[in-house]
Amino acid sequence: MQDMSRVMNVATVFCFLAAIFFGICCRGSDRGICLTLAVTFGTIAYHLGMRLLVGLLFSVGMKNRADLTKKWYQTNPWERELYRCLKVKKWKDRMPAYRPDTFSSKKHIWDEIAQAMCQSELVHETNIILSFVPLAASLCFGSFWVFFITSLCSAVFDLLFVMMQRYNRPRIVSMILRQRQNL
Repeated sequence: MQDMSRVMNVATVFCFLAAIFFGICCRGSDRGICLTLAVTFGTIAYHLGMRLLVGLLFSVGMKNRADLTKKWYQTNPWERELYRCLKVKKWKDRMPAYRPDTFSSKKHIWDEIAQAMCQSELVHETNIILSFVPLAASLCFGSFWVFFITSLCSAVFDLLFVMMQRYNRPRIVSMILRQRQNL
């Protein structure tokens, strides 16, 4: 899906503006549906905007460069079994990519792709942690379980991307090593 970045940007701006609009509407009403819509759009804007910001910060900081030998990027033996049980191989190709060109073997060498995968993994791991920030809003608005469920769903969504990167990377690294041996 080539336009994923555009869709995500537009959705973030729309939700942010809708949150402001309904927030302003709350001031002159009984705070019922307007407050619900303001909080809903605000939470969605947070989740989308936070992901855009985290991705941007990692892109600026790492520039898709990572040391593939770092322990953090190495998969554990138990992960292979987990990914087999979760059938990652069957669903990984159906997941959207924010910038598919980043992982294109036609535009990048495998080493660059593997490094971009490391950066992507870090982005999604950071997103998992930051997915739970909206729980603080439950202190003001109540409805802890609503905030918890939406945060948990967001975290699980990012976890799918982490698993996908960790599933694919050993195969890419193996190809890199074979290419180096053939030189």
